Amino acid sequence: MFWQKQLDNFAARMSRHNVPLQLRLWGGHEVALGHPTRVTFEIKTVRALRRLLRPSMASLGQAYVEGEIDIQGAIDDVIAVAAQLSAHVGRQVRRAARMVRHTRRIDAEAIAYHYDVSNDFYRLWLDEQMVYSSAYFHHPDDSLEQAQIQKLDHILGKLCLQPGQRLLDIGCGWGALVLRAAQRYGVRAVGITLSRNQHGLARQRVAAAGLEDRVEIRLQDYRDVSETFDRIASVGMFEHVGLKNLRGYFAKIRQLLAEDGICLNHGITSTDPNSAESPFGGGDFIDRYVFPNGELPHIGYLLKELTAAGLEATDVENLRRHYALTARHWSRRFERHDAEIKALIGEKRYRIWRTYLAGCAYGFEHGWVSLHQVLAVKGGGAERNPLPWTRDYMYPVDRPE
Repeated sequence: MFWQKQLDNFAARMSRHNVPLQLRLWGGHEVALGHPTRVTFEIKTVRALRRLLRPSMASLGQAYVEGEIDIQGAIDDVIAVAAQLSAHVGRQVRRAARMVRHTRRIDAEAIAYHYDVSNDFYRLWLDEQMVYSSAYFHHPDDSLEQAQIQKLDHILGKLCLQPGQRLLDIGCGWGALVLRAAQRYGVRAVGITLSRNQHGLARQRVAAAGLEDRVEIRLQDYRDVSETFDRIASVGMFEHVGLKNLRGYFAKIRQLLAEDGICLNHGITSTDPNSAESPFGGGDFIDRYVFPNGELPHIGYLLKELTAAGLEATDVENLRRHYALTARHWSRRFERHDAEIKALIGEKRYRIWRTYLAGCAYGFEHGWVSLHQVLAVKGGGAERNPLPWTRDYMYPVDRPE
Protein backbone atom coordinates (compact mmCIF):
# COMPACT_ATOMS: atom_id res chain seq x y z
CA MET A 1 0.00 0.00 0.00
CA PHE A 2 1.11 3.55 -0.72
CA TRP A 3 0.70 4.63 2.89
CA GLN A 4 2.88 1.71 4.02
CA LYS A 5 5.80 3.04 2.00
CA GLN A 6 5.23 6.52 3.42
CA LEU A 7 5.12 5.12 6.94
CA ASP A 8 8.37 3.20 6.40
CA ASN A 9 10.11 6.34 5.13
CA PHE A 10 8.72 8.35 8.07
CA ALA A 11 9.88 5.72 10.58
CA ALA A 12 13.35 5.64 9.06
CA ARG A 13 13.69 9.43 9.34
CA MET A 14 12.39 9.53 12.89
CA SER A 15 14.57 6.66 14.07
CA ARG A 16 17.60 8.85 13.40
CA HIS A 17 16.25 11.29 16.00
CA ASN A 18 15.31 8.49 18.43
CA VAL A 19 11.77 9.79 19.05
CA PRO A 20 10.48 7.78 22.05
CA LEU A 21 7.23 6.89 20.26
CA GLN A 22 5.54 3.66 19.24
CA LEU A 23 2.85 3.64 16.57
CA ARG A 24 0.09 1.06 16.69
CA LEU A 25 -2.04 0.95 13.56
CA TRP A 26 -5.69 -0.11 13.23
CA GLY A 27 -4.70 -3.58 12.02
CA GLY A 28 -2.34 -4.22 14.90
CA HIS A 29 0.91 -3.37 13.06
CA GLU A 30 3.41 -1.66 15.38
CA VAL A 31 6.38 0.58 14.60
CA ALA A 32 8.85 1.94 17.15
CA LEU A 33 10.51 5.26 16.29
CA GLY A 34 12.99 5.17 19.17
CA HIS A 35 14.11 3.21 22.21
CA PRO A 36 12.95 3.09 24.87
CA THR A 37 9.43 4.20 23.92
CA ARG A 38 7.51 6.27 26.48
CA VAL A 39 4.48 7.10 24.36
CA THR A 40 2.16 5.07 22.12
CA PHE A 41 -0.10 6.53 19.45
CA GLU A 42 -2.95 4.24 18.47
CA ILE A 43 -3.73 5.25 14.89
CA LYS A 44 -7.35 4.44 14.09
CA THR A 45 -7.78 5.70 10.53
CA VAL A 46 -5.81 6.36 7.36
CA ARG A 47 -6.65 10.07 7.74
CA ALA A 48 -5.05 10.06 11.19
CA LEU A 49 -1.96 8.43 9.71
CA ARG A 50 -1.77 11.15 7.08
CA ARG A 51 -1.89 13.77 9.85
CA LEU A 52 0.95 11.97 11.59
CA LEU A 53 3.12 11.85 8.48
CA ARG A 54 2.90 15.66 8.14
CA PRO A 55 2.63 16.60 11.78
CA SER A 56 2.03 19.89 13.51
CA MET A 57 0.91 20.52 17.05
CA ALA A 58 -2.47 21.51 15.64
CA SER A 59 -2.96 18.47 13.38
CA LEU A 60 -1.90 15.99 16.05
CA GLY A 61 -4.04 17.73 18.65
CA GLN A 62 -7.01 17.69 16.30
CA ALA A 63 -6.57 13.97 15.61
CA TYR A 64 -6.57 13.26 19.35
CA VAL A 65 -9.55 15.49 20.12
CA GLU A 66 -11.60 14.00 17.28
CA GLY A 67 -10.85 10.45 18.42
CA GLU A 68 -8.73 9.50 15.41
CA ILE A 69 -5.74 8.87 17.66
CA ASP A 70 -5.65 7.47 21.18
CA ILE A 71 -2.59 8.01 23.33
CA GLN A 72 -0.83 6.05 26.02
CA GLY A 73 1.80 7.61 28.27
CA ALA A 74 2.19 10.60 30.54
CA ILE A 75 0.65 13.71 28.99
CA ASP A 76 3.89 15.70 29.44
CA ASP A 77 5.74 13.05 27.40
CA VAL A 78 2.98 13.06 24.77
CA ILE A 79 3.28 16.83 24.26
CA ALA A 80 7.09 16.62 24.12
CA VAL A 81 6.89 13.87 21.49
CA ALA A 82 4.36 15.86 19.44
CA ALA A 83 6.68 18.88 19.55
CA GLN A 84 9.64 16.73 18.54
CA LEU A 85 7.74 15.29 15.57
CA SER A 86 6.61 18.74 14.49
CA ALA A 87 10.13 20.13 14.74
CA HIS A 88 11.78 17.34 12.75
CA VAL A 89 9.12 16.71 10.11
CA GLY A 90 6.51 19.46 10.09
CA ARG A 91 7.27 22.98 8.98
CA GLN A 92 7.28 25.69 11.57
CA VAL A 93 3.92 27.43 11.49
CA ARG A 94 4.27 31.09 12.38
CA ARG A 95 1.08 32.37 10.88
CA ALA A 96 1.02 36.09 10.29
CA ALA A 97 -0.84 38.18 12.82
CA ARG A 98 -4.57 37.97 12.15
CA MET A 99 -6.97 40.85 12.38
CA VAL A 100 -10.08 39.23 13.82
CA ARG A 101 -13.35 41.14 13.94
CA HIS A 102 -14.32 41.90 17.55
CA THR A 103 -17.82 43.06 18.42
CA ARG A 104 -19.62 42.93 21.74
CA ARG A 105 -21.60 39.90 20.57
CA ILE A 106 -18.61 38.03 19.13
CA ASP A 107 -16.52 38.70 22.21
CA ALA A 108 -19.32 37.65 24.57
CA GLU A 109 -19.80 34.40 22.65
CA ALA A 110 -16.07 33.64 22.73
CA ILE A 111 -15.91 34.28 26.48
CA ALA A 112 -18.95 32.09 27.09
CA TYR A 113 -17.45 29.26 25.03
CA HIS A 114 -14.29 29.21 27.13
CA TYR A 115 -15.29 30.31 30.62
CA ASP A 116 -18.84 29.00 30.91
CA VAL A 117 -17.90 25.34 30.61
CA SER A 118 -18.81 24.78 34.26
CA ASN A 119 -17.73 26.33 37.54
CA ASP A 120 -17.41 22.83 38.96
CA PHE A 121 -15.02 21.95 36.12
CA TYR A 122 -12.66 24.80 36.96
CA ARG A 123 -12.84 23.99 40.68
CA LEU A 124 -11.30 20.59 40.02
CA TRP A 125 -7.95 21.93 38.85
CA LEU A 126 -7.61 25.59 39.87
CA ASP A 127 -6.53 26.76 43.33
CA GLU A 128 -8.99 27.39 46.16
CA GLN A 129 -9.49 31.02 45.08
CA MET A 130 -10.17 29.91 41.47
CA VAL A 131 -7.59 32.26 40.00
CA TYR A 132 -7.32 31.49 36.29
CA SER A 133 -4.13 33.36 35.39
CA SER A 134 -0.43 32.95 36.08
CA ALA A 135 0.59 32.60 39.71
CA TYR A 136 3.66 34.32 41.17
CA PHE A 137 6.23 32.03 42.77
CA HIS A 138 8.71 33.31 45.32
CA HIS A 139 10.23 29.82 45.11
CA PRO A 140 9.44 26.98 42.67
CA ASP A 141 8.38 24.81 45.61
CA ASP A 142 5.56 27.20 46.60
CA SER A 143 2.13 25.61 46.50
CA LEU A 144 -0.24 26.81 43.81
CA GLU A 145 -2.55 28.25 46.49
CA GLN A 146 0.32 30.22 48.03
CA ALA A 147 1.63 31.40 44.66
CA GLN A 148 -1.78 32.66 43.56
CA ILE A 149 -2.21 34.74 46.71
CA GLN A 150 1.31 36.08 46.11
CA LYS A 151 0.25 37.01 42.57
CA LEU A 152 -2.78 38.91 43.82
CA ASP A 153 -0.63 40.80 46.32
CA HIS A 154 2.09 41.40 43.72
CA ILE A 155 -0.45 43.10 41.44
CA LEU A 156 -2.20 45.04 44.20
CA GLY A 157 1.14 46.08 45.68
CA LYS A 158 2.36 47.40 42.33
CA LEU A 159 -0.79 49.50 42.12
CA CYS A 160 0.07 51.29 45.39
CA LEU A 161 -3.46 50.83 46.71
CA GLN A 162 -4.64 53.14 49.45
CA PRO A 163 -7.73 52.60 51.66
CA GLY A 164 -10.85 54.15 50.20
CA GLN A 165 -9.63 54.22 46.61
CA ARG A 166 -11.74 52.86 43.75
CA LEU A 167 -10.37 49.87 41.86
CA LEU A 168 -11.67 48.48 38.55
CA ASP A 169 -10.81 44.89 37.63
CA ILE A 170 -11.41 44.30 33.92
CA GLY A 171 -12.09 40.60 33.43
CA CYS A 172 -12.51 39.82 37.11
CA GLY A 173 -13.04 36.06 36.76
CA TRP A 174 -14.52 34.57 39.91
CA GLY A 175 -13.65 37.66 41.93
CA ALA A 176 -10.40 36.74 43.70
CA LEU A 177 -8.59 40.02 43.00
CA VAL A 178 -11.39 42.38 44.00
CA LEU A 179 -12.09 40.33 47.14
CA ARG A 180 -8.43 40.47 48.13
CA ALA A 181 -8.28 44.20 47.38
CA ALA A 182 -11.26 44.96 49.61
CA GLN A 183 -10.26 42.63 52.43
CA ARG A 184 -6.54 43.42 52.66
CA TYR A 185 -6.21 46.88 51.18
CA GLY A 186 -9.48 48.56 52.16
CA VAL A 187 -10.52 49.71 48.70
CA ARG A 188 -13.89 49.85 46.98
CA ALA A 189 -13.79 47.58 43.97
CA VAL A 190 -15.76 46.91 40.81
CA GLY A 191 -15.18 43.70 38.89
CA ILE A 192 -16.54 43.21 35.37
CA THR A 193 -16.82 40.02 33.32
CA LEU A 194 -18.66 38.76 30.25
CA SER A 195 -19.03 35.26 31.70
CA ARG A 196 -22.40 34.56 33.29
CA ASN A 197 -20.99 31.66 35.29
CA GLN A 198 -18.20 33.82 36.69
CA HIS A 199 -20.59 36.68 37.39
CA GLY A 200 -22.96 34.50 39.38
CA LEU A 201 -20.33 32.77 41.48
CA ALA A 202 -18.31 35.95 42.09
CA ARG A 203 -21.41 37.70 43.46
CA GLN A 204 -22.05 34.74 45.75
CA ARG A 205 -18.48 34.92 47.03
CA VAL A 206 -18.77 38.66 47.68
CA ALA A 207 -21.96 38.11 49.66
CA ALA A 208 -20.43 35.23 51.62
CA ALA A 209 -17.50 37.48 52.57
CA GLY A 210 -19.85 40.24 53.74
CA LEU A 211 -18.36 42.72 51.26
CA GLU A 212 -21.40 43.77 49.25
CA ASP A 213 -20.96 47.35 50.47
CA ARG A 214 -17.41 47.50 49.05
CA VAL A 215 -17.35 45.10 46.08
CA GLU A 216 -19.61 45.15 43.03
CA ILE A 217 -19.54 42.47 40.33
CA ARG A 218 -21.02 43.43 36.97
CA LEU A 219 -21.85 41.49 33.80
CA GLN A 220 -20.45 44.23 31.58
CA ASP A 221 -18.23 44.90 28.60
CA TYR A 222 -15.24 47.13 29.39
CA ARG A 223 -16.27 49.42 26.55
CA ASP A 224 -19.49 50.25 28.41
CA VAL A 225 -17.90 51.37 31.70
CA SER A 226 -18.11 55.12 32.26
CA GLU A 227 -16.93 55.98 35.80
CA THR A 228 -13.49 57.15 36.93
CA PHE A 229 -11.22 54.88 38.97
CA ASP A 230 -8.06 55.50 40.99
CA ARG A 231 -6.62 52.13 40.01
CA ILE A 232 -7.35 49.74 37.15
CA ALA A 233 -6.19 46.14 36.77
CA SER A 234 -6.71 43.87 33.78
CA VAL A 235 -5.52 40.31 34.33
CA GLY A 236 -5.66 37.67 31.62
CA MET A 237 -8.25 39.57 29.62
CA PHE A 238 -6.58 41.61 26.87
CA GLU A 239 -5.82 38.44 24.88
CA HIS A 240 -9.49 38.66 23.84
CA VAL A 241 -9.35 42.30 22.74
CA GLY A 242 -7.80 41.83 19.28
CA LEU A 243 -4.64 43.35 17.86
CA LYS A 244 -6.43 46.07 15.91
CA ASN A 245 -8.36 47.07 19.05
CA LEU A 246 -5.43 47.37 21.44
CA ARG A 247 -5.03 51.11 21.05
CA GLY A 248 -8.74 51.64 21.70
CA TYR A 249 -8.56 49.28 24.67
CA PHE A 250 -5.73 51.24 26.27
CA ALA A 251 -7.40 54.53 25.37
CA LYS A 252 -10.51 53.36 27.22
CA ILE A 253 -8.40 52.50 30.27
CA ARG A 254 -6.84 55.96 30.10
CA GLN A 255 -10.31 57.54 29.90
CA LEU A 256 -11.46 55.64 33.01
CA LEU A 257 -8.27 56.40 34.98
CA ALA A 258 -8.05 59.30 37.40
CA GLU A 259 -5.42 61.95 36.62
CA ASP A 260 -3.12 60.54 39.30
CA GLY A 261 -4.23 56.96 38.67
CA ILE A 262 -2.23 53.78 38.06
CA CYS A 263 -3.14 50.82 35.86
CA LEU A 264 -1.68 47.37 35.35
CA ASN A 265 -2.12 45.03 32.39
CA HIS A 266 -1.24 41.36 32.93
CA GLY A 267 -1.49 39.16 29.85
CA ILE A 268 -0.03 36.56 27.53
CA THR A 269 2.18 37.89 24.75
CA SER A 270 3.64 36.51 21.54
CA THR A 271 7.38 35.91 21.38
CA ASP A 272 7.37 36.61 17.65
CA PRO A 273 8.41 40.22 16.89
CA ASN A 274 5.64 40.39 14.28
CA SER A 275 2.99 39.25 16.80
CA ALA A 276 2.56 36.06 14.77
CA GLU A 277 1.26 32.73 16.06
CA SER A 278 3.34 30.26 18.03
CA PRO A 279 5.47 27.69 16.16
CA PHE A 280 4.34 24.31 14.84
CA GLY A 281 0.65 25.25 14.67
CA GLY A 282 -0.15 25.45 18.38
CA GLY A 283 -2.08 28.66 17.84
CA ASP A 284 -4.32 26.97 15.28
CA PHE A 285 -5.35 24.34 17.82
CA ILE A 286 -6.09 26.95 20.48
CA ASP A 287 -8.13 29.09 18.10
CA ARG A 288 -10.18 26.11 16.89
CA TYR A 289 -10.88 24.44 20.22
CA VAL A 290 -10.01 26.68 23.17
CA PHE A 291 -9.91 30.47 22.69
CA PRO A 292 -11.87 31.50 19.60
CA ASN A 293 -10.65 34.81 18.16
CA GLY A 294 -7.81 35.22 20.66
CA GLU A 295 -4.82 37.28 19.49
CA LEU A 296 -1.47 37.80 21.19
CA PRO A 297 0.68 40.91 20.66
CA HIS A 298 4.42 40.98 21.03
CA ILE A 299 5.49 43.10 24.00
CA GLY A 300 6.91 45.66 21.58
CA TYR A 301 3.56 46.05 19.83
CA LEU A 302 1.76 46.17 23.17
CA LEU A 303 3.96 49.04 24.38
CA LYS A 304 3.61 50.87 21.08
CA GLU A 305 -0.20 50.79 21.28
CA LEU A 306 -0.23 51.62 25.00
CA THR A 307 1.94 54.68 24.39
CA ALA A 308 -0.10 55.77 21.38
CA ALA A 309 -3.20 55.65 23.60
CA GLY A 310 -1.67 58.22 25.97
CA LEU A 311 -0.33 55.96 28.73
CA GLU A 312 3.23 55.83 29.97
CA ALA A 313 4.70 52.42 30.84
CA THR A 314 6.59 52.68 34.13
CA ASP A 315 7.44 49.05 34.76
CA VAL A 316 7.51 45.91 32.59
CA GLU A 317 7.99 42.46 34.10
CA ASN A 318 8.30 39.18 32.20
CA LEU A 319 6.64 36.33 34.12
CA ARG A 320 6.96 33.59 31.48
CA ARG A 321 8.61 31.11 33.87
CA HIS A 322 5.86 31.70 36.42
CA TYR A 323 3.16 30.83 33.89
CA ALA A 324 5.05 27.69 32.81
CA LEU A 325 5.04 26.47 36.41
CA THR A 326 1.41 27.53 36.93
CA ALA A 327 0.25 25.64 33.84
CA ARG A 328 2.22 22.60 34.97
CA HIS A 329 0.35 22.67 38.30
CA TRP A 330 -2.96 22.96 36.45
CA SER A 331 -2.13 20.08 34.11
CA ARG A 332 -1.13 17.76 36.94
CA ARG A 333 -4.28 18.56 38.90
CA PHE A 334 -6.32 17.96 35.76
CA GLU A 335 -4.72 14.53 35.34
CA ARG A 336 -5.50 13.61 38.94
CA HIS A 337 -9.20 14.36 38.39
CA ASP A 338 -9.54 12.82 34.94
CA ALA A 339 -12.49 10.54 35.74
CA GLU A 340 -14.49 13.36 37.36
CA ILE A 341 -13.72 15.73 34.49
CA LYS A 342 -14.79 13.24 31.83
CA ALA A 343 -18.06 12.65 33.66
CA LEU A 344 -18.63 16.40 33.94
CA ILE A 345 -17.77 17.67 30.44
CA GLY A 346 -17.55 14.61 28.20
CA GLU A 347 -14.71 12.85 26.38
CA LYS A 348 -14.12 15.40 23.60
CA ARG A 349 -13.89 18.45 25.86
CA TYR A 350 -11.76 16.44 28.26
CA ARG A 351 -9.30 15.77 25.43
CA ILE A 352 -9.32 19.44 24.38
CA TRP A 353 -8.48 20.71 27.84
CA ARG A 354 -6.01 17.95 28.59
CA THR A 355 -4.07 18.84 25.45
CA TYR A 356 -4.40 22.57 26.03
CA LEU A 357 -3.13 22.66 29.62
CA ALA A 358 -0.16 20.36 29.04
CA GLY A 359 0.61 22.17 25.79
CA CYS A 360 0.53 25.55 27.56
CA ALA A 361 3.04 24.36 30.13
CA TYR A 362 5.34 23.15 27.34
CA GLY A 363 4.87 26.31 25.28
CA PHE A 364 5.72 28.66 28.14
CA GLU A 365 8.67 26.50 29.19
CA HIS A 366 10.12 26.60 25.67
CA GLY A 367 9.48 30.27 25.00
CA TRP A 368 6.75 29.86 22.39
CA VAL A 369 4.67 32.40 24.31
CA SER A 370 5.36 34.74 27.18
CA LEU A 371 3.58 36.75 29.86
CA HIS A 372 4.09 40.40 30.77
CA GLN A 373 2.85 42.68 33.51
CA VAL A 374 2.93 46.31 32.41
CA LEU A 375 2.39 49.06 34.96
CA ALA A 376 1.38 52.44 33.54
CA VAL A 377 0.20 55.94 34.36
CA LYS A 378 -1.25 58.71 32.25
CA GLY A 379 1.38 60.24 30.01
CA GLY A 380 2.29 63.88 30.24
CA GLY A 381 4.96 64.45 32.85
CA ALA A 382 6.36 63.49 36.24
CA GLU A 383 4.22 66.03 38.12
CA ARG A 384 1.25 63.69 38.10
CA ASN A 385 3.09 60.39 38.38
CA PRO A 386 1.93 58.94 41.71
CA LEU A 387 4.50 56.15 41.87
CA PRO A 388 7.48 56.07 44.26
CA TRP A 389 10.88 56.89 42.81
CA THR A 390 12.19 53.33 43.16
CA ARG A 391 10.75 49.84 42.77
CA ASP A 392 11.46 48.96 46.40
CA TYR A 393 7.80 49.31 47.32
CA MET A 394 6.92 46.36 45.07
CA TYR A 395 8.86 43.95 47.25
CA PRO A 396 8.01 44.70 50.90
CA VAL A 397 9.76 42.70 53.56
CA ASP A 398 6.51 42.12 55.45
CA ARG A 399 3.99 40.83 52.94
CA PRO A 400 0.33 40.33 53.93
CA GLU A 401 -0.45 36.72 54.72
